[in-house]
Amino acid sequence: MQPMRPPTAGGERCYEYITRFEEAFKQHLGVKHAIATSSCTGALHMGLAALGIGPGDEVILADINWIASAAPITYLGAKPVFVDILPDSWCIDPEKAEAAITSRTKAIIAVHLYGNLCEMDHLLAIGQKHGIPVIEDAAEAIGSIYHGKRAGSIGAFGTFSFHGTKTITTGEGGLFVTNDDDLYEKVLTLSNHGRSMWQTRQFWPDVVGFKYKMSNIQAAIGCAQMERIEELVDGKRRIFAYYKENFRGLPLNMNPEPQGTKNGYWMPSIVVDQEVHFDRDALLADFKADNIDGRVFFWPLSILPMFEKKPENEVSYDLYQRAVNLPTYHDLTEQEMDRAIKIVRRHLHHD
Repeated sequence: MQPMRPPTAGGERCYEYITRFEEAFKQHLGVKHAIATSSCTGALHMGLAALGIGPGDEVILADINWIASAAPITYLGAKPVFVDILPDSWCIDPEKAEAAITSRTKAIIAVHLYGNLCEMDHLLAIGQKHGIPVIEDAAEAIGSIYHGKRAGSIGAFGTFSFHGTKTITTGEGGLFVTNDDDLYEKVLTLSNHGRSMWQTRQFWPDVVGFKYKMSNIQAAIGCAQMERIEELVDGKRRIFAYYKENFRGLPLNMNPEPQGTKNGYWMPSIVVDQEVHFDRDALLADFKADNIDGRVFFWPLSILPMFEKKPENEVSYDLYQRAVNLPTYHDLTEQEMDRAIKIVRRHLHHD
């Protein structure tokens, strides 16, 4: 018997679109369980809490990430342990992750940065060897596929973001997904102020939980977005292909797509070769002067003031300075991209 969400005084209509959105995403991903949330951060917070992570524990993740991947670890009193990235995918280096495991390590978070895929087989093997769950932060990886499995459907649990910048958006919002029945039950309880799905008494919390619900209105937008998910992902892939073709021969690398994988290319990014002089700030200033929105690459989290510096993460500490996120929107025109391409080529002396 499948548990239901606890009933509310107003009946189930306030959950109608939430349930529909969860069902649509479950089918898209090929997973058993999904819980719509107010943010990906909230989904990650609840998932980590359901794993029992707390004070004194450690969670390993890549140094280059948005802080939303690390913040929920600190909410629980645990410590984020930042390890270096791979120079090609910009995602967590599995060997560095394994070297960082201690008796306190309770999870590894694999963040699929900018749509690029982590080496999940290697990470899962490490997790199995050490008895540590591998979690997928797939906030940026809608549309990415790893050897036949969609990003977010592979680890102990996955989380997604539907922030306004993402390929699929509900304005703000997130999703927790898992194939683990017990973990789903724990997170569903936590997501509803600690009221168990089996609890028959109204307004009776069994534990202190959280309030990270997605609203029905946001979920209705999500349902409409899911109807055109392939179109939106195809738009991102078209944009990336155009940039890549027009940067052919330049001293830079872009988001990789290893054999057997598909990259959703949430954020097309360039990393300029080490030996080339490149002034990132000057490039972004020229973008801004032409009303083009470019972005810096994520900073290594360990250089932020609230964390300890880790200069031994050499790839992370070098790469971010040579990298830029390019404009992307599913129906961006070639003429619009040409403006950005022209400025990049000029800065790399390939007018």
